[in-house]
Amino acid sequence: MSYHRRVLKEMVAKKIAGDILYSSNIGLAMKKWREYFGVKQSELAKMLGISASVISDYESGRRRSPGSYVLKRFIQAIIAKDEETGGNKLKVLAKSMGIGLLLSSVIDMAEMTIPVELEKFIEWIDGELIVPGNTLIHGYTVIDSIRAIENLSGTDFMKLFGSSTERALIFTRVGTGRSPMVALKVFDIRPSLVVLHGLKPDSVDRLGIRLAEIMGVPLAVSKMESVRDMVESLRKRLE
Repeated sequence: MSYHRRVLKEMVAKKIAGDILYSSNIGLAMKKWREYFGVKQSELAKMLGISASVISDYESGRRRSPGSYVLKRFIQAIIAKDEETGGNKLKVLAKSMGIGLLLSSVIDMAEMTIPVELEKFIEWIDGELIVPGNTLIHGYTVIDSIRAIENLSGTDFMKLFGSSTERALIFTRVGTGRSPMVALKVFDIRPSLVVLHGLKPDSVDRLGIRLAEIMGVPLAVSKMESVRDMVESLRKRLE
């Protein structure tokens, strides 16, 4: 699967999850999305390994709202069903969400099933901390810094967070690391970690370091040879 396709799925999944969780009637919201993707209750039940009556109970409100694990599997199932027939619903949603520019700027995006400690995440990307911190990483977004700074608005930057603001923003194609930190300061965006790929620790701009300190955001560099190596290293941890 291409990185962009994977990012598209993550963004659409986030939209669906938000719509369901913030609905006044979660069961009806689940039904709406199931029907939008053209999935029958029996098909969905088979994909989830449960009975069709359980799906019916969720949608009618006879059963308590599903937990996060069931909801995640529900969203994955309806998206997977759409992909089997060409992914037309995904394409329509992507267009309606206006994420064309965002997709051109985001290389990869993922959520952690189980949050990891910052130190462990740094190990995964062969990183080195410049501005220390003590936090958990709930997800990450890998960003082409040049395209992001050229194309994205403040609202678009917020979409880089995916399902949680407690995530690592990893900027690639950085010169000194100043521009990404200035952008985060201007838009008042404070992730759990900022990573600069392709820089040596002693090459990071002093103003960028100072801004990280002012915002209280841990800052690191990744010493991995290529962006692809870094993304694949992270993806392996999610399998």
